[in-house]
Amino acid sequence: MTLAATTYEHIVIDQAGVPVIAGANTKILQLVIDMMAHGSSPEELRFQYPHLSLGQIHSALAYYWDHKEKIDADIERRFERVERWRRETGPSSLVARLRERGAL
Repeated sequence: MTLAATTYEHIVIDQAGVPVIAGANTKILQLVIDMMAHGSSPEELRFQYPHLSLGQIHSALAYYWDHKEKIDADIERRFERVERWRRETGPSSLVARLRERGAL
């Protein structure tokens, strides 16, 4: 895998152009989504991602805040794609059976 270095310690850009934490196979947007969804602090993120150091987490968050517009747009595109797939595929057979039984 070819990676490009950044000026942020611990952060590299993967072949797809996505910023990740070097050696951890963790995308910055994963941390950002957890931070947004749960209001997680860096310390809470450390608890959720025990394979990451606080230094890696802070570096990832610094990268996010400096590139917020681009990363937020990437997150939005991903959510839109999931919603499109969900609409196209419809409910799963399990969901349909649970609805028939009144469980949902």
